[in-house]
Amino acid sequence: MTLKHQAFNGKILELKRNDEIIKVEAISSTALHIYSEKAENFPSYAVEVQPEIIDLTESEDKQGRLYHTGQIGFCLREDGSFVLMDAGNQVICAQYTGARKHKDALSDDFFKLLASEGHATEAEAKKAEVEIAFALEENDCIYGLGDKTGFLNKRGYEYEMWNTDDPSPQMDNFKALYKSIPFMMVLKENMAYGLFFDNHYKSYFDLGKRQADCFAYEAEGGALDFYFFAGQDLKEVLKQYTDLTGKTPLPQLWTLGYHQSRWGYRLESEIREIAENMRKHDLPCDAIHLDIDYMEGYRVFTWNEKRYQDPEKTLKDLKEMGIKAITIIDPGVKVDAGYQVYDEGLAKGYFATDKNNLTYVNQVWPGDSVYPDFGRRQVRQWWGDQHQFLLNKGVAGVWNDMNEPASFQGPLPDDVVFYDGEKPSTHKAMHNVYGHNMSKATFEGLKKLSKERPFVITRACYAGSQKYTTVWTGDNHSIWAHLQMAIPQLCNLGLSGFGFAGTDVGGFGSDATPELLARWYQVGCFSPLFRNHSALGTRDQEPWQFDQRTLDIARKYMKLRYELLPYIYDNFYQGMQSGLPVMRPLVLNYPFDQEVREKNDQFMLGENILVAPVVEQGVSRKLVYLPEGEWICYWSHKKYGAGYHIVPAPLDICPIFIKSGSILPKYPVRLSVDKHKDDCLILEIYGDQAEYLHYQDNGCDYAYEKGEYNLYHFRYAEGKLITEMKQQGYKKYQDIKIEVKR
Repeated sequence: MTLKHQAFNGKILELKRNDEIIKVEAISSTALHIYSEKAENFPSYAVEVQPEIIDLTESEDKQGRLYHTGQIGFCLREDGSFVLMDAGNQVICAQYTGARKHKDALSDDFFKLLASEGHATEAEAKKAEVEIAFALEENDCIYGLGDKTGFLNKRGYEYEMWNTDDPSPQMDNFKALYKSIPFMMVLKENMAYGLFFDNHYKSYFDLGKRQADCFAYEAEGGALDFYFFAGQDLKEVLKQYTDLTGKTPLPQLWTLGYHQSRWGYRLESEIREIAENMRKHDLPCDAIHLDIDYMEGYRVFTWNEKRYQDPEKTLKDLKEMGIKAITIIDPGVKVDAGYQVYDEGLAKGYFATDKNNLTYVNQVWPGDSVYPDFGRRQVRQWWGDQHQFLLNKGVAGVWNDMNEPASFQGPLPDDVVFYDGEKPSTHKAMHNVYGHNMSKATFEGLKKLSKERPFVITRACYAGSQKYTTVWTGDNHSIWAHLQMAIPQLCNLGLSGFGFAGTDVGGFGSDATPELLARWYQVGCFSPLFRNHSALGTRDQEPWQFDQRTLDIARKYMKLRYELLPYIYDNFYQGMQSGLPVMRPLVLNYPFDQEVREKNDQFMLGENILVAPVVEQGVSRKLVYLPEGEWICYWSHKKYGAGYHIVPAPLDICPIFIKSGSILPKYPVRLSVDKHKDDCLILEIYGDQAEYLHYQDNGCDYAYEKGEYNLYHFRYAEGKLITEMKQQGYKKYQDIKIEVKR
């Protein structure tokens, strides 16, 4: 990309590339927006509030003409390339100017030869309409890009942004999954930067795979449109990105409890039996998910009253047990004259059409189905209003699935007409934001109809969807490789702005072994979303379906989860300001510790809890790395210093360490989040001196926005606890207990 100076007015720098105008503007002292004039024709779905543009100062530098904020600058070199610089005019990130290597093209004969033995073959990517490359330094590490498969550090891999429903066992060679989050962070030796490519067309990231000294971005459509964020560390970069695209909102407290699900709960009696077994076996649980079988012929916004004689009473009875119902909703609407949702949507022209303006039909679970055009505001409002049917039944949350969108009769053609706001567009352009727009419709509908904080969970989404929905990593399998992958997947989702995320505990496809399930519960206990979900045709995966030891281990970690709820909730509260996730890779808290930059089998919960789960079969000891400072074993209270330690990890033990100087807030064990949550708070003290900021509210609605919450500042020193109320707008705890752990 060779650039020439065109114009500068003190705020916006205009450059010329061939016949195209490229603009550069600062949206903060440490963030730049660089985009083609063509990008103004492609409104953003991630950035809903346009940031204010600040002044740039023009000067000359030995490298070229510099436009800077005082903290960072854009330097146009004499050769027409550019570099991004810090306050000391040191290069942070530079456009790559060398020759690019592309994937070798294979002849038809070679494709046939590979296919003859069953090898998967890939066609060449379509010619890129947008491309740019940046230089990489030897020790740069790359994080983010959502829940792509593989390891924490994405350097050396390539990925595609194209929301894809592929239920086969995903491994680290998979390039695309259900989500497209084109945001990445690069951690350098002494600082970090982020790049967000806000283009929802199909795109490609080569992160140093073909050339170790550069990473490349390409897109099949749209326009060049990216943001550059500079920071001293990953936290600073992530805050800027979430300032732009939105923070994870404060969830209802019960949604942080345990969720039980299975594709195959077909009858009212089965749902009741699951709930009764939860209580019979002394297992905490706040939600049961109902998959597609609760519907009448898989028609969305219907209920099969042959299988459920009285769904309202069933859900009411569950609620009295402390268990709420969450129902799946897919976007595919069954073609069925006389079916209200289909008839109304068809009459109003709310479904996608083909190029001949005929309603487009494909197949999903109901058979022939049509697709709501969620890019249009009126369609989202209509869809959101449909959720009144579910709320009337007593449903507490909605699970959006199959919204890549998935289809059974081949992928949707590129030229199917979906709207981009008020103008017609194509499936090629709107595919990656289909799940985002569906989630937004669901969130806004539930918020309007129920007045509570909506619980929405989605499989497919785009950057910025974190404002509207929880996510899970899709159809994983009951294999050790997927338990191992769960940690970097969830950590990279957190590094991409998605603070509320989880995997299917135990695995969705295939059959879990008792040992695998036990170890997965230990990871699930500390995952933001804690849901056991499995597929029709696999072995039953509820904890009591296994041996007594497995049941006991599941119970132990389910109860530990409920003890830790106030700490987890505090981290969600803090994340509303900072954009930081609850579940974090160690590198987020310790960015310049070389030992943690590729630590794939440990993570942290907030700042204070380090978790080192066993993710391999047959392992009873764990090699754990502890960063700087003193750490206290949660189970034995033994103190450890920084460095590597071999610690015992029999099947019922997940190694957990608390940072010395921490106050850990806990609840007494209970079987669900209920009205007793404000009765008692337990403060566990780790170390001789500690302090902590704790948040408390009603856990369900938006009263906190009007000041109805408490903010406690706890400080422990010289054997005494000092409490200061930073904010008091909600009833205080009836009792606060102190437990010193030495």
